[in-house]
Amino acid sequence: MSATLKGYALPDDRGYFGDYGGSFIPEALQKIMDDITAAYADIRKDPEFHKELAYLYKHFVGRPSPIFHARNLSRKLGGAQIYLKREDLNHTGAHKINHCLGEALLAKKMGKKKIIAETGAGQHGVALATAAVLVGLECDIYMGEVDIAKEHPNVVRMKILGANLIPVTRGTKTLKDAVDAAFEAYLEDPVTQLYAIGSVVGPHPFPMMVRDFQQVVGVEAREQFQEMTGKLPDNLVACVGGGSNAMGLFTAFLGDESVSMYGVEPSGRGLSGGEHAATLTLGKPGVLHGFKSYLLQDEAGEPLPVYSVASGLDYPGVGPQHSLLKDLGRVRYVTADDRETIEAFFTLSRTEGIIPALESAHAMAFAIQHAPTLDAGKTILVNLSGRGDKDIDFVVEQYGKKYNV
Repeated sequence: MSATLKGYALPDDRGYFGDYGGSFIPEALQKIMDDITAAYADIRKDPEFHKELAYLYKHFVGRPSPIFHARNLSRKLGGAQIYLKREDLNHTGAHKINHCLGEALLAKKMGKKKIIAETGAGQHGVALATAAVLVGLECDIYMGEVDIAKEHPNVVRMKILGANLIPVTRGTKTLKDAVDAAFEAYLEDPVTQLYAIGSVVGPHPFPMMVRDFQQVVGVEAREQFQEMTGKLPDNLVACVGGGSNAMGLFTAFLGDESVSMYGVEPSGRGLSGGEHAATLTLGKPGVLHGFKSYLLQDEAGEPLPVYSVASGLDYPGVGPQHSLLKDLGRVRYVTADDRETIEAFFTLSRTEGIIPALESAHAMAFAIQHAPTLDAGKTILVNLSGRGDKDIDFVVEQYGKKYNV
């Protein structure tokens, strides 16, 4: 491995990816976090844990998720051939189930009684509620009122699964505020409950742990793509909010310098007006929710309000490993705005019969723009991180007339 790739096996013992990550939490909570770190270190070496998780991935989630060659879309665009890693076909409809099962099993083995979490688009909430039922734990989900209104189908799913859904009414009433509320609830009782963080964010060990559970996506994709095409993909594309689906895909390819990687952030209604969540594009290093990373912040270091048409992406921070990968230049972070995202949502739906989540539609928007600029022999693998069932009511209400729905 070349010198420029040395950092990719991180974090170090303190949870740092280069200058990012760490654990900026109250001293009383650090002991609890150290216990989680130790418990996770134990299960990483436990063949029975891996056997149980592999069984659930195969027989409960439906892994491996397939790779699909989007021939119609590729033909329409010209240029590179587009392939999709179909995480939308997982049980619960997205990649989130991959780490939720791991976190729920960890909580059970640690003797916890409850798992709590935040959710934006609702996919993490649904996946965690599902995992909680499976392993026999109580489940509290914190969700902003704005997102509750936007993501009604997932709200209903969480309630059907027996989760206690707690509306968050302060601030922007979206994902960042849901994280605040869940973190505060965890501080009240870190002994009997586990905060199952929904992305590669938070204090150590969560950025590492969620990445490790999600890397099954890239491990599968690497083998599948070579089996399909005889080579590695030339380009990887994934949306980035906190960044779990992107790290899940990218991790297995970080040492392959021939593979270009693109993380797509939401530019919302435009980068100049402040209504976006393009953290790596316009942010600077800061501390939020117990870890250091790029952060959209004001002059006082307070997180700025953020916006995206995709509820799962409107977060002012980002995973610390993404921050390192940006600085190293290994991943290029680009943006897609609301208009491009909605257009990609309908384009994929009407060329391939696949309705993507609005989060995933950001990645599709970039792939749709990028493919015609590449030679016909090149390939793009997009992580289709979730399906759009949760978004269709909102999309039809807001954009249906324009697209004849």
